[in-house]
Amino acid sequence: MEKYRETGLKLTPQRLAILDFLDGNTSHPSAEDVYQEVKKKFPTMSFATVYNTLEALRSRGGLLELTIDPGRKRYDPNTEHHHHLICLNCKKIVDVHADFKTSVPEEQKKGFQVIGNHVEFYGICLECN
Repeated sequence: MEKYRETGLKLTPQRLAILDFLDGNTSHPSAEDVYQEVKKKFPTMSFATVYNTLEALRSRGGLLELTIDPGRKRYDPNTEHHHHLICLNCKKIVDVHADFKTSVPEEQKKGFQVIGNHVEFYGICLECN
């Protein structure tokens, strides 16, 4: 929770509920997932409040936005470098904490200076298999 305090966001009770839900969450929730959970405690909270809070956290580096689900944005509160394993059936996302030695061949860089990577693995999870 401390890392969210450092983002400079005003910590309203609604935002604290959002941050509490995200803290240690490894399910890679969408804004809708966060909204559905937090509105149990704050029934009058708007979806816009959730979405705007997630975007503010993302823009301040407190949250990663994952674009690996074409149907909706997913968020990852773990901002440390890691990769993902994605179920093609249920869209479950699992963190992969390993280093992979990958590089872009010099002739393919097109003038880019490579500063990082993100590897996505796809498969079928145990529950769907």
